[in-house]
Amino acid sequence: MISGILIRQTQILISKMNAEPQDLIKDGYHQIEQLGHKELIPFVKTNLKKKTRATSLYNVALGTTLAVLVGFLSYYFFADHLSFSKAFAFAGIGIFSTLFLIPIHEFIHGLAYKWVGAKNTSYDVNWKKFYFMALADKFVCNRKEFQIVALAPFITISILLILVSLLLSGYFIFIPLGALLFHTMCCGGDFGLLSFFDSNKNVELVTYDDVQENISYFLAKSA
Repeated sequence: MISGILIRQTQILISKMNAEPQDLIKDGYHQIEQLGHKELIPFVKTNLKKKTRATSLYNVALGTTLAVLVGFLSYYFFADHLSFSKAFAFAGIGIFSTLFLIPIHEFIHGLAYKWVGAKNTSYDVNWKKFYFMALADKFVCNRKEFQIVALAPFITISILLILVSLLLSGYFIFIPLGALLFHTMCCGGDFGLLSFFDSNKNVELVTYDDVQENISYFLAKSA
């Protein structure tokens, strides 16, 4: 029975992965949004202000990470009489080290795209506004697939940083905790895009990237 369910789920996934952008209109989809990649930040900010499941998860993750960092600061200050200034300095090292996590973050996005079936993946960067993108050219991505792609770096890197923090103590624990807090903040773009999907939960929503045009398209049809 379990194997039958897995086979059916795989078949559903494959059928969605085989969808082509040019077939979406005749399949009943209509365009509801197009996102120029240079307008990513305003789009994300708008959707992060919405009350959705994605924004709730993002706020909980940020709040929890900040609470853990403050908790360790308080514990080590009162128990071991550590210096706040030194602790913040080590947290600053962690925040700075997040820069080295950026290519790993985007690479995980790319792997997730590959895992759900994308063949042509690439990466782009806007140095002026300092944000990075993993793209899957002309790959039609449904809601569940996009959730996997969007959340993969956040989950993977968060788990790794938590595991590292469990191996450290004293001032050194604030390096992975600082990195965890700042990396969570930097995942706002992913959660903003997820929030757009959540705010259109009553329709069957798909998206695909057009790398040449630097545009991502969102199309929907009645569920």
